[in-house]
Amino acid sequence: MERDEQYKLFQEKNKAAELGGGLERIQKQHESGKMTARERIDMLLDKGTFVEMDKLAVHKCTNFGMDKSHIPGDGVVSGYGKINGRQVFVYAYDFTVYGGTLSAVNSQKIVKVQELALKNGAPIIALNDSGGARIQEGVESLTGYASIFYQNTISSGVIPQISAILGPCAGGACYSPALTDFIFMVKENSHMFVTGPDVVKTVTHEEVNKEELGGAYTHSSKSGVAHFLSNTEEEVLMGIRELLTFLPQNNMDDAPNNPCNDDLNREEESLQTVVPVDPNIPYDMKDIIEPVLDDHYFFEVMPHFAKNAIVGFGRLGGRSVGIVANQPAFLAGVLDIDSSDKISRFIRFCDCFNIPIVTFEDVPGFLCGTNQEHNGIIRHGAKIVYAYAEATVPKLTVITRKAYGGAYIVMSSKQTGSDVNFAYPTAEVAVMGAEGAVNILYRKADEETKKKAIQEYKENFANPYRVAELGYIDEIIEPKQTRRKLIQALEMTRNKMKTLPPKKHGNIPL
Repeated sequence: MERDEQYKLFQEKNKAAELGGGLERIQKQHESGKMTARERIDMLLDKGTFVEMDKLAVHKCTNFGMDKSHIPGDGVVSGYGKINGRQVFVYAYDFTVYGGTLSAVNSQKIVKVQELALKNGAPIIALNDSGGARIQEGVESLTGYASIFYQNTISSGVIPQISAILGPCAGGACYSPALTDFIFMVKENSHMFVTGPDVVKTVTHEEVNKEELGGAYTHSSKSGVAHFLSNTEEEVLMGIRELLTFLPQNNMDDAPNNPCNDDLNREEESLQTVVPVDPNIPYDMKDIIEPVLDDHYFFEVMPHFAKNAIVGFGRLGGRSVGIVANQPAFLAGVLDIDSSDKISRFIRFCDCFNIPIVTFEDVPGFLCGTNQEHNGIIRHGAKIVYAYAEATVPKLTVITRKAYGGAYIVMSSKQTGSDVNFAYPTAEVAVMGAEGAVNILYRKADEETKKKAIQEYKENFANPYRVAELGYIDEIIEPKQTRRKLIQALEMTRNKMKTLPPKKHGNIPL
């Protein structure tokens, strides 16, 4: 074959691969409000940095006439590139090719970039838009999923893993995203479920559509499967880029440190009046969190799920930090099953990747009731104290108001390993609130006696001074000083070294 013919053949194959399922299917993809796999990767990565691998791979299936149908790439686009100048690996299911179904060859392509990401210590991003396992291949496609899940698990805690659900994701396909650190979904076009509406109707006789069963709103607000809910694909991809600015490349790197143009000693007068005088009046904890952070910027994670807890990322003095907080504006900031799961998993992520944890505490206790008890609030609540106690990153705590009972203990108290604990003058650290305590201690007393006892209890316990005397609080601070005090504490703990006893791994109460 002549050289010109060789080049021509290569160009033809290359073009065929880039067209995926062809112009007609690409048009259908656009008509359904979705981008193609290559368009998504092009928008996600820095321009001109994508290097594709296995571009010409094709399946080896001969069943059901598949031997007569070969499309280069076979339904997955994979490779590596850069985001904000930093190395990442990426793979995207191509719905225009066999509905983005997973073949044995596709799984090999995915595992290849997973292994490269792990060996090179760089984040991996999965863009999901797939009809699931390729039925024509039978068990070969299923074992392909198993190989992907294995790599997800081995990479967990070593490199950041991010999933975007940009179309269907059903059956076994759900478990790879579930094993990753963060999941993004887009309204209306994203769906995740182990079994679809038709199967649900057959088995349980429930009538439910795919949006109610496993849409973006369902998973971001009810199930807690998804961490971010976006309006468009573009928003998802930009969100991934933003998230990565807070994360190190791997578990051996330090948390990112960006140039800080915000005054490190800035005092925020508005914080002086955020916490109401009446301990029963709610307030928005974000009114404390945001002014404290660099440029007032807080990147919230899971904002629609378990709203009585707040988690997310921010920066203090340019350094990336994880924020964990109670939210008095929702359910009075109590800890329940969902918020316990939300908080504990976020803590463990931050600890995996050397991101200091700053806790803002205003918690009246754990949510009571048969529903919570029967569904395991004890087990779920124990996850928080386990996560905090096990974390070896710098841990700073600010008690803004209530810190009652077991909830005080689990929310990064001194005895569970917090490095620096601050309290506002409005803080109340006690076994429980005054009224509850007096109703137990003075159960048979008259109202006048109870009223007097409540006042005495408040004077003795509804303040931060007793715990400060005992050394359980390192410093009582004015709210306006919060930013400066946290930055100073972060600087002090920068070289913190703590090792856990040798063990294979602990047994967190799952």
